[in-house]
Amino acid sequence: MAYFAASHITKRFATNMALDDVSIHVPKGTIYGLLGPNGAGKTTLIRIINQIIAPDSGEILIDGQNFRESSVSQIGYLPEERGLYKKMKVGEQALYLSRLKGLSSIQARKNIHYWFEKYSMIDWREKKIEELSKGMAQKVQFIITLLHDPELLILDEPFSGFDPVNATLLKQLVLELKAKGKTIILSTHDMASVEELCDNITLIDKSKTILEGKVSEIRQRFKSNKYELIYSGKEELLIQNLNSNCHLLEKDISEEGNIRSVIQMKDPNMGNELLRKVIDSVEVHSFREILPSMTEVFITAVSKTSNTN
Repeated sequence: MAYFAASHITKRFATNMALDDVSIHVPKGTIYGLLGPNGAGKTTLIRIINQIIAPDSGEILIDGQNFRESSVSQIGYLPEERGLYKKMKVGEQALYLSRLKGLSSIQARKNIHYWFEKYSMIDWREKKIEELSKGMAQKVQFIITLLHDPELLILDEPFSGFDPVNATLLKQLVLELKAKGKTIILSTHDMASVEELCDNITLIDKSKTILEGKVSEIRQRFKSNKYELIYSGKEELLIQNLNSNCHLLEKDISEEGNIRSVIQMKDPNMGNELLRKVIDSVEVHSFREILPSMTEVFITAVSKTSNTN
């Protein structure tokens, strides 16, 4: 059973249909990607989950129970538009927001010390937000999202604006939270992060769900029967063993003299046969199927929707 579920959510603003019968079912202890182009309806769904706005129809369930006002305390929400008070000191702000989430003063101070010490932020407590760099301020808001130890985290573009070192650090933190059994909804346009982190995704376009499932299965579903072959030997011998079912797409040569070729097969079940043929004519160093990136999947799926409308 899903730890979190939004079932058949519909939301209209005047004449604009923002969400049209959208459902997501997020298993406990997983990272779930909520994807879509700008204006697709992701932000509306996130606001409904956080009870900022109400759906016209549909229901929200958390841990098998109907969503109640008290359920908000189980959620940690990092919005894309950061909302810290610029004139307020970091430590005071962390304490204030922790207390709003129901923590006692003692527990809040304990949690703040733990997280700030863990990520070398102790010296920031007396600084005002306006004195911090954009990346530092975003790091503060990321950590504040975790202070009340929520079971469900909703992260909207969490790595935007971070340098590679801090982005990697926070990705590791997200994976640590998953390992501890936390459930995470990740909304992002960074498809590399989706491949790296997400177990499942839902792709929304023009208010409707157009794609959903496990990331690994979706990439298999969108594959185009391409294989990368790295070999040494005479290219003519390789070409002689390719037939009408094979098409050579690209070729380049490494400094060591090895040849890298990308071959596309008409038949999705011909990979082993291709390998058997070429292994007799050239020395094969590497042979692998090329699966589409999530960026390619995203573009293909959204393009299909655009072409049918």
